[in-house]
Amino acid sequence: MSAVPPIEALLFDFDGVLIESEASGNRHLAEYLTAAGHPTSPEQAMAMFMGLSGTDFTGAVERWIGRALPDDFRAARQAEDERCLVEGIEEVAGAAAFVRSLPPGLPRAVVSSSRVRWIRAHLRHLGLLEAFGEHLYSGAEHVARGKPAPDLYWHGAARLGVPIERCAVIEDSPVGATGAVASGAFVIGLVAASHCGPDHAERLRAIGVDAIARDYDEVSALLTRLRSGGERETQQPVG
Repeated sequence: MSAVPPIEALLFDFDGVLIESEASGNRHLAEYLTAAGHPTSPEQAMAMFMGLSGTDFTGAVERWIGRALPDDFRAARQAEDERCLVEGIEEVAGAAAFVRSLPPGLPRAVVSSSRVRWIRAHLRHLGLLEAFGEHLYSGAEHVARGKPAPDLYWHGAARLGVPIERCAVIEDSPVGATGAVASGAFVIGLVAASHCGPDHAERLRAIGVDAIARDYDEVSALLTRLRSGGERETQQPVG
């Protein structure tokens, strides 16, 4: 055990932490790649592409299919994104209630691989836009190196004016957890979304997250302990 400074701010990943977009997005991607002649299951898509953005994402897809992206790839992805922006995506169970329950003075930000337009639209659908204000930060727009680099977490903490060591990060993806652990924050691996399989907690523990939460009730209990100063458990890799 090692002491953890009292937590003074929260940094939220977005897709798979506040909305169920990891499941829907990777399901669509698997369907597209399969129809294009590259059989892919939603589980495979999530294992390989979850949490990636920009050239990291497109590069991973190209490595999987063994060639350049099909000509209509970006148009198909854009059309699906636009549909989701209009129709909305359901919340991860308990996410909205948890955010609304936070003390008004507790600084919080979204730190996501997605673009701010996507984040803002879905927060508006959930009625949570005012809860974060302008503290919406994108790995594709605000830093040179997105996840799994730690830069976006450092950027979010700096904009909130809180040292990263006094921030708790809520992450669901191995890519995001890798960057969050490297940042020096206290990292909560959330496995509440529908894309999180039975082994997801073990994958996050192996990366080095400080705690696992299976739902937002567990996040709330952790936060109560951490705001008064708690203990960091040394996670052992699971293999």
